[in-house]
Amino acid sequence: MTTTPLATVLFVCVHNAGRSQMAAGFLGHLAGDRVEVRSAGSIPGDQLNPAAVEAMWEVGVDISDQKPKVLTAEAVQASDYVITMGCGDTCPVFPGKTYLDWALEDPAGRGVEAVRPIRDEIKVLIEGLIAEIEAKQEA
Repeated sequence: MTTTPLATVLFVCVHNAGRSQMAAGFLGHLAGDRVEVRSAGSIPGDQLNPAAVEAMWEVGVDISDQKPKVLTAEAVQASDYVITMGCGDTCPVFPGKTYLDWALEDPAGRGVEAVRPIRDEIKVLIEGLIAEIEAKQEA
């Protein structure tokens, strides 16, 4: 028996190599199949930020198999929530979507020590997002 996800969430940052990948990893880990998770970048990088991969591994979330993906209008249109992280105005806007902008430091070029607080902030935001999605379903 398959269940329909409560929501589809798209995380967007510039390179889709750090923040958006960590957010997608946490949401998938914490919400399981209750939420469909996507991530993309306005100018995707070639690979994930190794410090982001290591920081997530430290808390039991493996994102090492992910690859940066390009942001498309179709991905935005197919999502209920679009969460941007420093990508500016490059994200297309469609009516009926919930848009959130999370002001997070960019972990690009930083070591794992600098990435850990960003990772921890993302986890708190994800826990709040899950609570919001579940509350909307119960309303």
